[in-house]
Amino acid sequence: MLLTTEQIRAWDSYTIDNEPISSYDLMERASSVFTEWFISLYDTSKPIILLCGTGNNGGDGLVIARFLHLLQYQVSVFICHITKNESVDFTKNLEKLNELNVPILRGEIFEHQSFPIITYDVIIIDAILGSGLTRPVSSYWTSFFEMLNQSEAEIVSVDIPSGLFADKHTVGGIIKAKQVLSFELPKLAFLLPENEPYVPQFAYRSIGLHCNFVKQVSIQNYFITKTFIQPFIKKRKKFAHKGVFGHALLVVGSVGMAGAALLAARACMRVGVGLLTIQTPLSNRVILQLGIPEAMLFGDDQENELTKVIDSQKFTTIGIGCGITKSTKMAEILRGYLEQSEHPLVLDADALNILSENPEWLDLIPESSILTPHPKEFERLFGKTVNDFERLELLRTKSKELKINILLKGAHTIVADTEGVCYFNSTGNAGMATAGSGDVLTGIITGLLAQGYEPKMVAIIGVYIHGLAGDYAAQTKGQEAMLASDIVENLSQAFLNMRYEI
Repeated sequence: MLLTTEQIRAWDSYTIDNEPISSYDLMERASSVFTEWFISLYDTSKPIILLCGTGNNGGDGLVIARFLHLLQYQVSVFICHITKNESVDFTKNLEKLNELNVPILRGEIFEHQSFPIITYDVIIIDAILGSGLTRPVSSYWTSFFEMLNQSEAEIVSVDIPSGLFADKHTVGGIIKAKQVLSFELPKLAFLLPENEPYVPQFAYRSIGLHCNFVKQVSIQNYFITKTFIQPFIKKRKKFAHKGVFGHALLVVGSVGMAGAALLAARACMRVGVGLLTIQTPLSNRVILQLGIPEAMLFGDDQENELTKVIDSQKFTTIGIGCGITKSTKMAEILRGYLEQSEHPLVLDADALNILSENPEWLDLIPESSILTPHPKEFERLFGKTVNDFERLELLRTKSKELKINILLKGAHTIVADTEGVCYFNSTGNAGMATAGSGDVLTGIITGLLAQGYEPKMVAIIGVYIHGLAGDYAAQTKGQEAMLASDIVENLSQAFLNMRYEI
C-alpha cells in the first residue's frame, strides 16, 4: 500500500498513542533502521557529512549521526536553518549529541551565508526536510541544493529527498539523491517518471508502526509485491484438464509483424492457458505453426489482412492488437469484437490507436476489460497532461468512468481498476524497454484472463510476473542484451518464484 503524507503522519500519532511509545523513542527506532540499512551499503572508508534541518527529519539525522559515530564512522554534522522553528525531538537529540563531547558538530548554515566546501570523496546524508514539506524550496536554499547536486559527493536521503513533495507535483529546489531509504512504505512520488532524477533508486524498511492503523483508512494506491499477489495465484487440481484453463483467442499480426503475434502467443501459452487460437493473416501461417505448434490457427481468406470477426462465444477471452494495423478493415473487425463480446477483452497497440481515432467506441468496450497503453497511447486515447500526477488522476478518472482496468506501462507500471484504485508494480528493469516486450505482456494477460482470474487481478498479477521474468532474464543476459523472447523463456522461473522461494 501507499499512503498520503497526512495518513503517514496520522499513523505515527496512532502508534505513539496505541503502542504506546514516545515520539522521541520512535525517532530512535527509525534512525536505528536507517543506520542498519546504511552500514550494509557503506563502510567507514569515506567521511560522512550529515545535513540536518531543524524539524523531525533533522532530528532523525542527529540520531543517525550519533549511531554512526559510535560505529567508528567519520561523521560531521551541519545544522541547516531552513526554517525558524525547532521541533521538540530535534532539540532533545541536539542536546544528547552535545553530551557526547566529541567534535561532530561542524557548524550551522543560515540563509545568505557562504556554502560549506563539499569535496568529491564524501557521502552526504540528507536529513534537511522530510515528507511533511508544505511549500516549495526557493531562493538561497534552492541554490544550496543545486550546489550539492552538482558536487561529486554521493547523496543518501533519509525518508525522502529534501524539497520533494511526497504525493504531489514538485516545483522548487530538490536534492538529487543516489539512494533513499523510506520509512515503513515507499512514497508515491518515488514511483512516477518525473522524479527519477531525485530518486533513481530507493529502499523501504518497516519502523514498526502500529499494524491496526491501516485497517481504518481508505487506500487509493498500492505497491504490488510478491506478498500481495501470492495468495491469488491459482493452484492446479489433480484431475484438471485443458478445458478448465480456458480457450483464448489472439487477434494479432499483419504482414511483416508475425513476430508480435508469435511473442504474444508463446507468452499466452507459458502462463497456462488451456487452449489458444490465433487469428492472423494467411501470410503468417507457416511462421506461427513452426514457432508455436501448441496453438491453433484461424486463417482468414486473405493473404495479407484480416477480414472476419469470429464468433466470440467460442472463447473464454480475446486479446486484440499485437502487430495488427490501423486499416479500415481492421477497424471494422475491432468494432465487431467490441459489439459482440460479452466478456472482458484485452486491448493493446493498434487496437488502442484505432480507439483513439474513434473515441465514440470507448463506450462499447465491455466492462472490466483490460487496456494496456504505453504513455503515448494513453495520451492519444485520453488527452495530454501537464505532469505525471495529473496523468495519474486522469488514469484514475477514466478507469472509473469507463468501468475498465487500464494498465499504464512504465518503470513502475500502474494498474487502475474499475473503482479508480491504482496499483504500482515493483518488478522489472530497463532491459525490458525492447521491441516485443509489450506483446509478451498482452499474451500473459490474455492467458491469465482466460483461466478465470478476476480481471483486476489479471492485470496486477500479469505486470508482476512480466517484470519478474524480465528480472530473471537480466540476471543471465544483462539488460543491454535482453530480447523480448528472453522474458517469455523466464516465465517459468517467475511462476516457480510464486510457488517457492528460489
